[in-house]
Amino acid sequence: MSTGTESPAAAAGLRGVVAAQSAIGDVNGEQGILIYQGYDIHDLAEHSTFEEVVFLLWNGRLPSKVELEQLSSDIRANYDVPSEVIEMMKAFPKDADPMDVLRTSISALDFYDKDGHGTDRENAMKAAIKLTGQIGTIAAAWDRIRNGNEPVTPDMSRSIADNFLYMLRGEAADADEVRMFDVALILHADHELNASTFTTRVVSGTLADMYGAVTAGIAALAGPLHGGANTAVMKMLIEIDDLDKVDAFIDAALESKRKIMGIGHAVYKTEDPRATWLRKYSQKMAEKKGESKWFAMSQRIEQLMHEKKGMFPNVDFYSASTYYLMGIALDMFTPIFAVSRISGWTGHILEQYANNKLIRPRAEYIGARDLKYVPVNER
Repeated sequence: MSTGTESPAAAAGLRGVVAAQSAIGDVNGEQGILIYQGYDIHDLAEHSTFEEVVFLLWNGRLPSKVELEQLSSDIRANYDVPSEVIEMMKAFPKDADPMDVLRTSISALDFYDKDGHGTDRENAMKAAIKLTGQIGTIAAAWDRIRNGNEPVTPDMSRSIADNFLYMLRGEAADADEVRMFDVALILHADHELNASTFTTRVVSGTLADMYGAVTAGIAALAGPLHGGANTAVMKMLIEIDDLDKVDAFIDAALESKRKIMGIGHAVYKTEDPRATWLRKYSQKMAEKKGESKWFAMSQRIEQLMHEKKGMFPNVDFYSASTYYLMGIALDMFTPIFAVSRISGWTGHILEQYANNKLIRPRAEYIGARDLKYVPVNER
């Protein structure tokens, strides 16, 4: 019999629960549609740049030419990371996970931004610009440091995508790869209230500063159920290693109920629109490098999983082989995700600050009641 005081039943993983209003991004999982501030992801991937998308996510509209030039200039002026942070990174164990390094180093940047705790629009925007400029520098620097090389000084004449590849490799990437990487950043920029973005909103909802909220987002992204799927996809492809072995591998995996990483999505019930672009880029990189097996294996896995389970690839499935053929280390895939998602995180944090309400949901209590304390010597 109801007493009228019961709390609503909990939804596992908060599936389907609306936790915030936002104008930043929207996902229609039934139709496979992703929009940023009203713009379809396909339109943006075809015509836009990552810097334009950053402006869009932060301001709710595309920039004018002058506004885009100003934002690009402001971000590039913040590519440099304080030397103290780089020296701190050099003292880290060389086998430290890149996401752990990123989380710790981003948190440390707070020390060197005297206005970084401001939650008003002006100061929060300045912090967002700094973080967007510096996160790629930190990620690329760590890959250099751990391999015994000096970090490459960022080049302020280059875009975010171009500069990241330049800092990672120590030499300029060609225009094709820069464009593909730029679109990859666009595709990963925002995805509504995913785990890391929701984390940033919960933290910023306490009026914690931008650095703290982003650090929390990085910690959430590092979890293997969120940001690590494309690394797991590439490890799977390397494990299979041969197109002729794909069918047997998938049959055995399904028989043992092994999860096929990069296939299926918590929201999309049809093809992830981001996978459409990354499939094309995986094929393009295969042709460019003359190494077709990874793309061919991926295609066969996609076909089998659709035939056998009615499932589609997500954003991680083809990004794996695309990044791998760009020569990027497997454990750098998730930091690259963060280099992109910083735009969505900071956009959501700015939105949270602008109309803030402390996020404090209830839990459905399932524990015991009416227990009585027993002295320790009587237990």
